[in-house]
Amino acid sequence: MMLRKVLSFVDSQLLNGLKLQLGGSSSYLTSKSVSSLQEDVRLDSDRSDEENGEMDWDNLGFALTQTDYMYEMKCSQDDNFTHGKLSRYGNIELSPSSGVLNYGQGLFEGLKAYRGAKGSGFLLFRPEENAKRMQIGAERMCMPAPSVDQFLDAVKQTVLANKRWIPPPGKGSLYVRPLLMGSGAILGLAPAPEYMFLVYAAPVGTYFKEGMAPINLLIEDETHRACPGGTGDVKAIANYAPVLKAQMRAKSKGFSDVLYLDSVNKRYLEEASSCNLFIVKDGVISTPGTNGTILPGITRKSIVELAQNIGYQVSERLVSIDDLKEADEVFCTGTAVVVSPVSSITYQGHRYRYRIGEQTVSKKLYTALTSIQMGLVEDKNGWTVKID
Repeated sequence: MMLRKVLSFVDSQLLNGLKLQLGGSSSYLTSKSVSSLQEDVRLDSDRSDEENGEMDWDNLGFALTQTDYMYEMKCSQDDNFTHGKLSRYGNIELSPSSGVLNYGQGLFEGLKAYRGAKGSGFLLFRPEENAKRMQIGAERMCMPAPSVDQFLDAVKQTVLANKRWIPPPGKGSLYVRPLLMGSGAILGLAPAPEYMFLVYAAPVGTYFKEGMAPINLLIEDETHRACPGGTGDVKAIANYAPVLKAQMRAKSKGFSDVLYLDSVNKRYLEEASSCNLFIVKDGVISTPGTNGTILPGITRKSIVELAQNIGYQVSERLVSIDDLKEADEVFCTGTAVVVSPVSSITYQGHRYRYRIGEQTVSKKLYTALTSIQMGLVEDKNGWTVKID
């Protein structure tokens, strides 16, 4: 049913004279181009979605693999997004003076599609939360945003068009990356006149090179990820390049990632470069509260709710370095990392070690979360969205 919708949508959009930029000039797609793209979609969809000879599923890391299709939708500053389209995965055309290139006016999201257990279609995990978070970020960055329904439709179409790239159960997932950017040309500092919403996808395995093994973090007390009043609580593209130097420095010393402190007191934990933080002490779970400088992670939110549902006390509060020193257990959460146990954290030359293994809180929560994401247990929370 979803495939018929994709084909009908592609057909209607192309026949309505959708313009593509070809070699720098505008031209309308011919009926031959329409039928060619339709046939491409059909051929790719007819391929076995369980066998992809191009992939070594057993050695799948977190790296970009070019898939078949992406989704694109545009609108002007004073308009709303309306119609989008699937196209072959490939480069996009941007003006050198686009808002995203000159002023960093852009957001991104990340979510995953899983192959359902026993061939029961494909599953998305809480995609409406990503759509809502993008809308909040867009308001902060002065951009129009897709509606929740538009966001979900674009993600579903992208997943279905690339279904042969979804790993077998237990081998990984299809990472879906929605982007919202100021694509229009602008010279003075102001919102761009045109915006692009783009969705692409790639098959991925575990995020850290350690795989599912515990990771080791380094506390950074000089470089800060965010400051009060900034954009630390939205998924702005400009939040990530500034942490690369600290992250590369930590990795050169053998650490998995960097853990950042607040920029005011330099004693309260915030988050790692791309994931939220939790500590466990005497069976009580604590995580830094999202006070404007920490990204409200969707996996973070899910773990808080899951932990409470199975009887744990969860506290969202200021978590200090002293709390960290005394913790029994530490773990990180995020769409990419899922739930990653932390073996040690180093601060000012001293390494603090934490409990790891099968009987830890993080292991229990990882199993509970991934069982829902992959359709192995009943989803009593209504978090998963099925695509047939």
